[in-house]
Amino acid sequence: MQNKNTFGVCFFLRKNKSEESGKLTVFARITVNQTRCEFSTKHSISKNDWNTGKGIAKPKNEELKAFNTHLEEIRGQFARHYRNLRADDNQPLTATAVKNAFLGIEKEKKTYTLLWIVNQHNTLMKQILKPGCMKNYYTTEKYIKLFLKHQYKITDILLDELNYEFITYFEFYVRNNAIKKNDPCTNNGTMKHMERLKKMVTWAVKNEWLTRNPFTNFKLRFKHKERDFLTELELAELETQTFENPVLDQVRDYFVFSCYTGLSYIDLVDLRPQHILPAIDNVRWIKTSRAKTEVAVNVPLLQQAEIILGKYYKPQDAEKKETVFPWLSNQEINRSLKIISEICGIKKHLTFHLARHTFATTVTLMNGVPIESISKMLGHTKISTTMIYAKVTQTKIKQDMVHLQNELTKKISKRSLKIAE
Repeated sequence: MQNKNTFGVCFFLRKNKSEESGKLTVFARITVNQTRCEFSTKHSISKNDWNTGKGIAKPKNEELKAFNTHLEEIRGQFARHYRNLRADDNQPLTATAVKNAFLGIEKEKKTYTLLWIVNQHNTLMKQILKPGCMKNYYTTEKYIKLFLKHQYKITDILLDELNYEFITYFEFYVRNNAIKKNDPCTNNGTMKHMERLKKMVTWAVKNEWLTRNPFTNFKLRFKHKERDFLTELELAELETQTFENPVLDQVRDYFVFSCYTGLSYIDLVDLRPQHILPAIDNVRWIKTSRAKTEVAVNVPLLQQAEIILGKYYKPQDAEKKETVFPWLSNQEINRSLKIISEICGIKKHLTFHLARHTFATTVTLMNGVPIESISKMLGHTKISTTMIYAKVTQTKIKQDMVHLQNELTKKISKRSLKIAE
């Protein structure tokens, strides 16, 4: 496609009341892409000395020749500013823009505020991130609004005004002011809010909306937290417990299924018939991808998981059912798990995160499954992430050392036999 940008400059005379008698002011008219503007050159000339057709002075003497040279210099400057604007995709290509560039009038710098950046970020990210993740960003936004009102008695603040003091005061406010009554933010919860704010501010720096990053000298300080998991006895207690309430029984099944497959809540309730592969060597597989990261997940179904799956799904019903398991809300599941833990006498906070940790530790790692295989089944892209889930317990160390001792004993026995021979 041919470039259709147009540019032109012409000079003409216009009467100015302040001019001395017999002279008219020389104006320049700039035309760019069907836009037009005019301005005075601050020079005047006698009408008799002006060539209206050519838009220049009649070169009758050296003074008028020099005046024409001056007009060509002005035309050349306009052309140079036009080329510069045309090369800059971020600048408007209009006659007024060329005029302002010639006169040295800079484009007014747009000012950005913190809440404008937060809103822009959240608007973009809600097309990418899951609702559960976006909920956390909205909570951080609420904390920012409350902090601005409490600390500075304002509703917003310019990005340029952010500094290290603002960051540290915001951390102190989040740490010591709960949004929900009697539900203070923990250290790691506070750091997550700081992490989200840091991400948004860094995004602004990358977009050159902010020249310096106030987080440069700020360090996120997360505290290492031991992850809970169910022991073999606790998992057995959960599996064998009888519940009269059908909802509790169903929630228990979902939780135990997660313990034997490592599926998260959202991946379990969104599991579809096409994700259950036909048996290969008498073993069926779940082949899906994590809703959170879209990383592929391939898990062979253990017998315990097969039994639970059989209660809710039959291959012949594949065309009739949209999902394998009936839908239960996250709130209903969490409420039911609390009741289940009390009935079973389990002194741990039952969540699907805990179920995944149980799969990684008690079900797989404790039974000799390599960490690399566990990582693939959990849908992790890094072994370091899997190591957070799979705990090397004292029992596991004992098992490994017993195995080592048996191997050493075998080798010693073989050496002894050779020596005896």
